Amino acid sequence: MPHYDAILAAPPCRLGACFTGAALTRLDFLPADTAVSPRLDGRARALARELEAYWQDPAHVFDLLYVPSGTPFQLRVWWALLQIPPGQPTTYGTLARALSTAPRAVGQACGANPLPILIPCHRVLAANGALGGFMHASSGAPLEVKTWLLAHEQPQAAPLQTSPASGGQSDARDSRRRTD
Repeated sequence: MPHYDAILAAPPCRLGACFTGAALTRLDFLPADTAVSPRLDGRARALARELEAYWQDPAHVFDLLYVPSGTPFQLRVWWALLQIPPGQPTTYGTLARALSTAPRAVGQACGANPLPILIPCHRVLAANGALGGFMHASSGAPLEVKTWLLAHEQPQAAPLQTSPASGGQSDARDSRRRTD
């Protein structure tokens, strides 16, 4: 296992973080039973705050210095990933057409992403709507994490309003009347 500057708790797992100077340069998904760091330095505390904001609101825009290291092609793909809104996944093929390349090349760049979550490679699916791969894996824990992230980012339906007159039961007519 690589040396991590911090290991943070996350809802679906643990996250191993590596920094170079002030910049986050790597974020790895680790098993849920991995011990978390007992003390965090300022960089790791800032990352923890940003991740907590994302866990609370999947539309949160990260305000954190991060520097991905990759080939010019990978950087191009990762920039495109940053343009995919939460809750609106795209496909490898759609992304490939936009970048004038092949879906497999996009998949390889997604798998090499050193900063998942911040650079949302989990928002890319297979043409048939299946998960495709994640972190160069086609099964197991990585796909469980991808599934969790996609579910986390799905828009939540507005809760039905209840009326005291209906005994707490939802009534669309009461809801319409109150909002008109």
